[in-house]
Amino acid sequence: MTIAVLGATGMVGGRVVAEASRRGHRVLALSRKPASEGPGVTPVAVDVNDAAAVGKSLAAATADAVVLTVRTVPADEEFLVAATRTVLDAAARLRIRVLVIGGAGALRSPGAPDLPVADNPVYVAAEYRAVAAVGVAQLRTCVAHSGADWVYLSPPALLEPGARTGRYRRGTGTLLLGPDGESRISAEDLAVAVLDELESPGAERHFTVTRQH
Repeated sequence: MTIAVLGATGMVGGRVVAEASRRGHRVLALSRKPASEGPGVTPVAVDVNDAAAVGKSLAAATADAVVLTVRTVPADEEFLVAATRTVLDAAARLRIRVLVIGGAGALRSPGAPDLPVADNPVYVAAEYRAVAAVGVAQLRTCVAHSGADWVYLSPPALLEPGARTGRYRRGTGTLLLGPDGESRISAEDLAVAVLDELESPGAERHFTVTRQH
């Protein structure tokens, strides 16, 4: 496959690029300051705010799929919603699939399906509430887009660099907890889940993962 990764130099994006390269895919590593390297990896300077440049890059690469992994801290809903719409629009024109790596806030709370994780202080501290809410807006942007073939991946509550075990547990729209009550995964194993989904798509448009105990 030829996979375009927007946000390729970020914590998650860099690991998605590495995992895709590891599996022998051709990777277009898109970012404002390209730095990704590896077999089959082509770094390209693109600003996600430039809709024409995003579309041109995806078309030139004849990409089979695009992964959008862009976060905003502090929260910037306007930017993230616009960036997501830009990618969905371009992908719809080119008829390529989009995998959006979003936020855990868009999930339902375990045992309380009417309570979004973004509004649950058990999983989202007050200082991260605005960032979590942006993820909810991003998912709504995907749902509202009529033309794109998209899938939205919500990571667990805690996502950080760690070991690549190659194992994880997959769920749908509810936050997954481990036996210890924690919801977490390494960025390396999240990248494994991303590539598994691209290579063998599941039935759900919104799914989540957590570490496998």
